[in-house]
Amino acid sequence: MDFGIPHLFAYLIGAIHTLGVLAAVHAVLTVRTAQGAIAWALSLFFMPYLTLLPYLVFGRSRFDAYIKARRQADHEMHQAMAALNWRPWVEEAQAARNSPAYRQLPALARLVRMPCLANNQVCLLIDGEAAFAAIFAALAEAQQAILLQFFIVRDDALGRRLQELLLERAAAGVEVYLLYDGIGSHALPRPYAERLRSGGVKVHAFNPQGGLFNRFQLNFRNHRKLVVVDGERGFVGGLNVGDEYLGHKPPLAPWRDTHVEVRGPVVACLQESFAEDWFWASRQLPPLLLPERYGGEGMLCQVIDSGPADPRETCSLLFVECINSARERVWITSPYFIPDEALFSALRLAVLRGVDVRILLPARPDHRVVYAASSLYAFEALRAGVRIFRYQPGFLHQKVMLIDRGVAAIGSANLDNRSFRLNFEVTLLTFDSGFAGEVEQMLLDDFNQSLELLPADRDNLRRLQQLAMRVARLISPIL
Repeated sequence: MDFGIPHLFAYLIGAIHTLGVLAAVHAVLTVRTAQGAIAWALSLFFMPYLTLLPYLVFGRSRFDAYIKARRQADHEMHQAMAALNWRPWVEEAQAARNSPAYRQLPALARLVRMPCLANNQVCLLIDGEAAFAAIFAALAEAQQAILLQFFIVRDDALGRRLQELLLERAAAGVEVYLLYDGIGSHALPRPYAERLRSGGVKVHAFNPQGGLFNRFQLNFRNHRKLVVVDGERGFVGGLNVGDEYLGHKPPLAPWRDTHVEVRGPVVACLQESFAEDWFWASRQLPPLLLPERYGGEGMLCQVIDSGPADPRETCSLLFVECINSARERVWITSPYFIPDEALFSALRLAVLRGVDVRILLPARPDHRVVYAASSLYAFEALRAGVRIFRYQPGFLHQKVMLIDRGVAAIGSANLDNRSFRLNFEVTLLTFDSGFAGEVEQMLLDDFNQSLELLPADRDNLRRLQQLAMRVARLISPIL
């Protein structure tokens, strides 16, 4: 018997290495990016003991059964909506697409399925106190329906304030729908959702469905944050529901983030985005409301909802299209900076065109490996002529992009592979010089509270720091 154990271990080791080689071949054939394929293939080939299980859970950026099931659900949802005469005013609202700012992005109309709509009003909400004050005020005034979607919902002071408000509106006869991501909100205790359900709130967690193996796919996450009240007022941006987003929890406090409130025809697109995710989770449509009429003034806006079920890599291509269109400036803020080759090339080309390219990043890490990888990319961008800033007062979490004098984007998408290819994201794109001026002033205030990286900063790095950054970069495509 003792002689059999070594042989058993030998067979087991051989089987693990064989599976590692097969998985490495699979990664080369299926992972979307060359960097991700190389990172997975090398780790599976040389360290199969450590990476086989993570590859099963995290590694496949296009899990075919999941994608097929999601697309089928989207098709069924749109069929169900066809009887509602949804967006009957769309042709009239689209008429303003001839604006110079919109024509600056020629690929946008074919890249994005949502229409670009005129006559919207957008209000900038800077940081958590302003954003949640506006959101809670709108919720308190709701008369018909509330749609809420967040990546993270916490059972803390802010989460309980939201819970009480939703229960109050449900008791008043308002239809209330709450959707949260099952991975992002993994720490949310079951009694939190059960209390909402018992009070008449419809609650679902967004999780992969459509088969046994899909349930092990933790790679796909719903990172969207949006609220719609009575079909008239919408909110979208970077904030989740938790005390840290109000800036009350060290060591990352104060928390720097941005949300927007929007009114007008484009709110229908936010409802449609929510409806797709809700239909996926429940196979039912939430209420979709249209006001009797909209105001005749306002700005041009477009909702870009992106995700792994898209036929194209919508989020990545959106960033590249916007950067390529710039002639004066590209200012981007993001908590994470792990660009793919296409985006990095677009940034370099913008610099060569004489564009003022600035990227604002946090000075404090919330995820140390991601921060280390971001730092190496930041120094490489600095070498290419991009101006890099580190925000000093606290953690920077906002996702904002400003292009030239008329285009601004605010939403949930980060500058990393996860947002580009794995997460469901939502972004509001605005075409208005006045609003772009407000965003410009907000970002100038942020730059004034930041330190600009200099070439000497790289020279001052210790060898161990440089090594850690390069190791982090190796695995950055699979973070």
